[in-house]
Amino acid sequence: MKRFTRTATFPAIALLALATAPSAHALDYNPTHAYPAGCVVSWKNEVFKARWWTGPGHTPAEVDHADDPWDTSWERVAQGTPTGCSGEQPIPPDPGQGDPGNPRDVLLSKLLADEQALAAAFPMMGPVRESIRTLDNAAVEAVQPGREQNPANVRRVEDMVDAVKFDYLFPLRAPEYSYEGFLKAVAKFPAVCGEVATPNEPETVCRKTLATMFAHFAQETGAHESWRPEPEYRQGLFYVREMGMVEQSDSYNGGCGDVNWATEAWPCGKWADGRFKSYFGRGAKQLSYHFNYGPFSDAMFGDVKVLLDAPERVADTWLNLASATFFYVYPQPPKPSMLHIIDGTWQPNAADIADGRLPGFGVTTMVINGGVECGGTGPEHAASANRISYYRGFAATLGVPVDESEKLGCRNMKEFTEASAAALPIYWENNWTTDPGCKLVNYQTAFSALKEGDYVRCVRKAFPDVEIIDDVNGA
Repeated sequence: MKRFTRTATFPAIALLALATAPSAHALDYNPTHAYPAGCVVSWKNEVFKARWWTGPGHTPAEVDHADDPWDTSWERVAQGTPTGCSGEQPIPPDPGQGDPGNPRDVLLSKLLADEQALAAAFPMMGPVRESIRTLDNAAVEAVQPGREQNPANVRRVEDMVDAVKFDYLFPLRAPEYSYEGFLKAVAKFPAVCGEVATPNEPETVCRKTLATMFAHFAQETGAHESWRPEPEYRQGLFYVREMGMVEQSDSYNGGCGDVNWATEAWPCGKWADGRFKSYFGRGAKQLSYHFNYGPFSDAMFGDVKVLLDAPERVADTWLNLASATFFYVYPQPPKPSMLHIIDGTWQPNAADIADGRLPGFGVTTMVINGGVECGGTGPEHAASANRISYYRGFAATLGVPVDESEKLGCRNMKEFTEASAAALPIYWENNWTTDPGCKLVNYQTAFSALKEGDYVRCVRKAFPDVEIIDDVNGA
């Protein structure tokens, strides 16, 4: 059976302690022993040092098989380095623990079953996971306007908004926003204009989806110039980068130098001179901050570093529109996703109704910028009023009926709370028990319940002394 290597992070003071010279007596590696930090061992005619406490069974062979140097506690040191430990000596097995090499084994199959049981306690977990699934980038890159092999959701969009209509709807758009890029952004997330398991028809949902997304594009990136002949609702996608920002701007990176779980999970990229890169608003949704670029990069490439190292790609490639579809399908509990508002999956409970959160375009504004544009008993906030106007314009153009009863604004609407129907915990956290496992929480951590494999990663992080035995994938 395959064994997973474990990772750990340690404060600088602990790393400095490893520099202490070991004693000179010979020490050969023993797989049944645990080795405190700083121990130097001989193994297969080479010499290795334990950078932190190392449990039984973790052989120095991990150095040559780890994907990342921090996946193993061992590091190879120079031949002739004296072996031994400077302080605490190797810990032999406890005879009462059974298998001396594996005092705390846990089967991967058990962890996967635990994850499934924890997620099953929340009925919305399945629909949310389904709504955020992505298409392989090779298939996305193959998308071209009019191509017969385009995914079904892309063909549906093409039937409603072809290249000519896209030009009409966005006549002032920056050249970085292309019709082909728009189709690829739709292709990446099959739930956008895909088949929906709701009472609403896919065609109806798709038209309303496009009107909703385009209205928010117009507010977030529009020229907002009333003197132009084009009505303001058709002035969207004018800006690619946040006004006043250029790639070399030293901004939106204030937390990049912090030492915490967020910078460990989403490490900021750097320029050649050592400055952190800037994560100001880019693209149709004006994606901002490293803790948003990282998850978006992970959704696009399965690697948080791609866009943290090259945030300019969110401005200069089709990712400028994909960032908007990403934001459209991903929930931010206790907020639902805009997709689930529009397709009817989200239904308000008593707490939502009491706080004025009702299905309709208005609650999507609450999702995007509720803390600024929503609430209060006075008139509609100017930005929210803009969004309403833009939505009406796109709805008329795309054939979306706007019922008089639909709540289009968000005045008198309170922000989402943990009492809302959408308050789904989507992050894994240490369960703080002696039983290896993690629990679902409603605050952000490095481990998402929406990402395959993150439950096991959470357990590995929370219980670094536990050996995870892969009895699922074979030897």
